Amino acid sequence: MTNQKKLARLLLSALVAALVGSAPMLVSAMSQSALDPGTQFYVPKPNQGAKEQISDLTSRGNKDDADLIREMIGTPQAVWFTQGTPESVQQDVKSTVKRATGKKTIPVLVAYNIPFRDCAQFSAGGATTVEEYKAWIDGFAAGIGNEKAVVILEPDGLGIIPWYTTIDSVQEWCQPEEANPATAAADRFAMLNYAVDALKSKPNVSVYLDGTHSAWLNVGDVSHRLLQAGVQDADGFYLNVSNYQFTANSVEYGTWISKCITYVTAVNPGDYGSCGNQYWNGGPATNWTGDAMDRYQEWREEPYSGDPADLAWNTVGINSRYDLILGSTQPTTHFVIDTSRNGLGPWQPPAGTYPDSQDWCNPPDRGLGLRPTANTGNSLVDAYLWVKIPGESDGECTRGLGPTGTIDPEWGIVDPGAGQWFPEMALQLAQNANPPLP
Repeated sequence: MTNQKKLARLLLSALVAALVGSAPMLVSAMSQSALDPGTQFYVPKPNQGAKEQISDLTSRGNKDDADLIREMIGTPQAVWFTQGTPESVQQDVKSTVKRATGKKTIPVLVAYNIPFRDCAQFSAGGATTVEEYKAWIDGFAAGIGNEKAVVILEPDGLGIIPWYTTIDSVQEWCQPEEANPATAAADRFAMLNYAVDALKSKPNVSVYLDGTHSAWLNVGDVSHRLLQAGVQDADGFYLNVSNYQFTANSVEYGTWISKCITYVTAVNPGDYGSCGNQYWNGGPATNWTGDAMDRYQEWREEPYSGDPADLAWNTVGINSRYDLILGSTQPTTHFVIDTSRNGLGPWQPPAGTYPDSQDWCNPPDRGLGLRPTANTGNSLVDAYLWVKIPGESDGECTRGLGPTGTIDPEWGIVDPGAGQWFPEMALQLAQNANPPLP
């Protein structure tokens, strides 16, 4: 970083400190988690492919691997709702909630039906109009009724927004021809706000919005999107759904988002640019020396030694930056983390091998992560959950080597379609579980 840039940062810090010092003291009590630490989550019916794999492994005398798959599918995980009429989704949700309640557990329900879902990629689909989506959400909420449930609202719903312009005035890549460029992004936020309100109108529902993950949107950008989507009326946001980022990195990233939301709403409204983020981690504790955080290392805070290599994993600079701009004001926005497949962290593709490595799509040699629990030991982290069903395919990954139906060179086969059981990947996830399966 140049001396000129350092001076600019220091001047900005001095100005912010002066503003904070002259303002009335803004101290927020830490908000309570929406989930009791003793919460028992629901174990849904397994994918039929899992049962077939167990039978196949058993018939071949491979009892140990069969037991691993059995243990994996016996772990609480989410139930996804991706289509249907308002009436059918109401009935399907009601049936799931009833089964969970009968077992004295709380279901994790994924609502995944927003228009232009996944921007026509592997998981394309969703409702076709705003009104159709609102009616579907009303049916979803009615299916829950007065029972307890956790709702993961629209994975990628804020990470991939059609015709969206970021806070840095960058037009995003998702530009479907069928969507109206003038209204598509505003419609997305309106639908998410509507969904939050409809679900929170039920007395025992906890709702979380898409916070992407620690290797995707920067903190200021995702905080801006979350606020437009109604996060202050929800119970918080979720991270790492269907991805592989380390839990430690997700905790740090989520904490920064929570702090940014507090800063831009309670301390200096609208100043998203001052929110420290994972792509430049300088701050007072590093004398404003910074670099991008390395997604392939687990992040943690330690006193800065002056070794530039430490900046790849050390969060002390960003944390000290938030200490500076927040003063005594405490973050209150909670979050949950998908730990279903992140036990070994993200896959690092071999350099220069593929036109598009698709590191998020059926990566090899990954492992299950922390088991679902609401007893996280962190006041902002409401739960670790298995949201993505481990063992179900991300889609027909090709690593940029051909169209759908092309062999995935990492697996040597054409991958199963999105949501279908992938026996080879399922077994790797179970064998590489961290912590290990019993």
